Amino acid sequence: MNKPDFDILVGPIGCLAACHDEQPRTGEALKELPTLRNAAVGIRGDRIAYAGPYKDVASASAEEKIDARGATVLPGFVDPHTHVPFLGDRASELSMRLNGMSYMDIGKKGGGILSTMRSVRDANEKTLLRAGRVLARSALSHGTTTLEAKSGYGLNVPDELKQLRVIKALGDEGFQGFLPTCLAAHFVPPEFEGDPDGYVQFVCDEILPAVTAEKLAKFVDVFCEEGAFDLEQSRRVLEKGKALGLVPRLHADEIVDTGGAALAAEVGAASADHLLAASDQGIAAMAEAGVCATLLPGTAFYLRKPYAPARKFIEAGCVVALATDCNPGSSYTTNLLEVAALAVFGMGMLPEEVLWSVTLNAAAALGEQQRLGSIAEGKRADLCIWNVPSPLHLFYPYGENPLQTVLFGGRKVYEAT
Repeated sequence: MNKPDFDILVGPIGCLAACHDEQPRTGEALKELPTLRNAAVGIRGDRIAYAGPYKDVASASAEEKIDARGATVLPGFVDPHTHVPFLGDRASELSMRLNGMSYMDIGKKGGGILSTMRSVRDANEKTLLRAGRVLARSALSHGTTTLEAKSGYGLNVPDELKQLRVIKALGDEGFQGFLPTCLAAHFVPPEFEGDPDGYVQFVCDEILPAVTAEKLAKFVDVFCEEGAFDLEQSRRVLEKGKALGLVPRLHADEIVDTGGAALAAEVGAASADHLLAASDQGIAAMAEAGVCATLLPGTAFYLRKPYAPARKFIEAGCVVALATDCNPGSSYTTNLLEVAALAVFGMGMLPEEVLWSVTLNAAAALGEQQRLGSIAEGKRADLCIWNVPSPLHLFYPYGENPLQTVLFGGRKVYEAT
């Protein structure tokens, strides 16, 4: 018996938006999103073997054929900034913020990050894995096939390792891809209250070496912010991580301009994230250094803050990505499509710009643009079938979820009921 041409053939496709280019899109090029009508995608194993006109493969054989006429096919979304996994309920903080208390003030009173830290420390790996699985599957149901996932709710050696082991376990389950980040420098834990320098030294001397010894992280991150870690403390953590083989990224200029954007350029970070208060000089430095600007409009919306100046980053020539910042205190959502809508209606980005920013550009923020983020021969077969006639209909109407089917690594992992 002859072997079929493809394991899976998706086609005919009403509208294919492959989001493919040799490099991540920047500037004016972000406004162009090529689409192909009456298209097809052929998959062998976990890789894309064909993407092009349906007529060229209409007679091909396949183990499974998926008819997507009338639908739009996009790459699986890449979420390049999440705090999955976590535990604990911080709903009371919503009322506190609505009544005028700031995010950092809540943290200083033992809420915020420290509240989640207590929940994570109290849990075993099995419990944390169950919680992470719920968040991950929810993200999948909104089209996200790859997540960056951070520690940062352990703030000591055993519990930072616990979070990172759970992230690895989530990836091993085979429903989504996970790229792990060590964010041990997230907040000063109670053991080092009043001594942030001492905790930074502990991160550098104890936590980061333990993480790299087990090869549990790709990235090192730090919350460079007033009330968390200052520029010099952040630099120490990032440089130590680099020396241990980790790629720097950082929470920068979220609440006030601390110079985090410029620090990201200085240390050669893969991305600087948040950036609501980034200065023009910081933006220019990031563009010159090739640091990706990962913008998190869900956080600005949730905290009722002004959105990051997306147009400034685009006009400066930065690679711009979008992420959920999924966390229990300042952006409790797994829905990257809803965040994309906030980027359009709140931050002033065009739908085409937004779709590049949750696919190829988001993969670039993680250094994975050669493997993920677009539909092209040789890339991992991560794609989503949306029950809409064009990409524009993901935003018109808004607040809907027209996702029909998700394939991850050439395997069907989600179907709408």
